[in-house]
Amino acid sequence: MEIIQQYLNEVKCHMDKAYVHIQATFAKIHSGRAVPTMLEGLMVTYYGHPVPLNQLASITSTDARTLLIQPWEQPSIPFIEKAIAESQLGFSSKNDGHMVVVTLPPPSEERRKSLVKLIKGEAEKGRVMIRNVRRDYKENLKVVAQKEGIAENEIKRAEKKLQDLTDVYIHKINDLLTLKEAEVMTV
Repeated sequence: MEIIQQYLNEVKCHMDKAYVHIQATFAKIHSGRAVPTMLEGLMVTYYGHPVPLNQLASITSTDARTLLIQPWEQPSIPFIEKAIAESQLGFSSKNDGHMVVVTLPPPSEERRKSLVKLIKGEAEKGRVMIRNVRRDYKENLKVVAQKEGIAENEIKRAEKKLQDLTDVYIHKINDLLTLKEAEVMTV
């Protein structure tokens, strides 16, 4: 049925969004290796207005433990340093008057374990998002099926496809979790 296929396409789209969200969340969790995306969501209060750091400066990685932040305007340097200090990311920063150098501390065993715990929590949030999409669309499918007069066996087939899609995305999140966990625990 065309309406069922349309519903399944919508489900896939929503589950894709949830998966991409988890990927982005995992990318922001650093494992001791400096990557520019670590500072992507950092907001800098610049002249009284919150501004994303990536709109004030370019962020590059020079080595495994160092990020360079080159602001477009020199007066923004103290604001950037303050935002990094207040972010509680555990990074130290210094400036040379032209750029801010951010140094990542090597993660301790305790820090790596806490990161794994954080990653597992985020993965569970992702699995819950996927299950919520399944639940919502399953309920909507029943309402539409009743209104459109769709046969019971068609509804059962659609629910099976919905569950299969859910299983695929849960598996993808679990695979992502395994990879990120191994990355974080590697010294």
